[in-house]
Amino acid sequence: MSRLGCQAGALRWRTRKISMNTKPINLKEAQAAAVQAARAVGAVLRRNLHANKRADVVTQHDIKLELDVRSQKLIEKSLRHAYPNVALLGEEGTAGPGDADCRWVVDPIDGTVNFAYGIPHACVSIALQQRTEHPLASTYEDGYQTVAGVVYDPFCDELWTAVRGRPARLNGRIIHVSRRRKLGEAIVSIGFAKTRENLEAAFPYFADLIHRVRKVRIMGSAALALTYVACGRFDAYIERGIRIWDIAAGGFIVECAGGQFWRQAVGEHAYRMIASSGLLRRHLQVP
Repeated sequence: MSRLGCQAGALRWRTRKISMNTKPINLKEAQAAAVQAARAVGAVLRRNLHANKRADVVTQHDIKLELDVRSQKLIEKSLRHAYPNVALLGEEGTAGPGDADCRWVVDPIDGTVNFAYGIPHACVSIALQQRTEHPLASTYEDGYQTVAGVVYDPFCDELWTAVRGRPARLNGRIIHVSRRRKLGEAIVSIGFAKTRENLEAAFPYFADLIHRVRKVRIMGSAALALTYVACGRFDAYIERGIRIWDIAAGGFIVECAGGQFWRQAVGEHAYRMIASSGLLRRHLQVP
């Protein structure tokens, strides 16, 4: 989906409000609330980057921290105070009805393993989604589409934002996807999902891809990989088995920066996906 896709129906969104049974939501105000919540949690992450961290769950390829849960609770408290009728779907749990007109989709720490190891490459991701009866190409399989997105990297103090019908921005400046047309000049990010099946499926594609592009990067944060595509640092990002809270905000920001965000559901809130500038899409596939 191109930036035209992000702006599809811009006339409908000129007031940038979501109609609900109660008071309408102004998208700019909702974005501001998400930014405030993301910055607050970002400050917590900065303070705790090099602190001892308590892990609630540890598996071979993932770590769940106590701070993940605490951070989502901080976001939930802030957003539910401002918008008590908006549900929340997060990596660390849900709040509100599953069929609400609107929902926040939250990953409080995207890149938890990086953060747990003291690597300053992680972020806060918050999207606002609306249930729609008139699906666009960007609509998720359960009938929601993203209408605002915020991704905040507290370690670089970089804030990506987008509202439907408006261009994506980084720290307030309009951003665009890259214009590179040759795969051999491209930097492509790839993510390796946590299951053995997905890992084994991705390895052959990775081995082939590294010979066709300038560089492959494996950075460990899906939301940041998406925003790097949005501002032209990466030309594409590919992953198999990613979750909705990892991509709802970043994928939308890619679209609003003029890029394409293709995905296919492979389970409840799980996807195969390719985000790209669109110029190299025919050369790329999901393993």
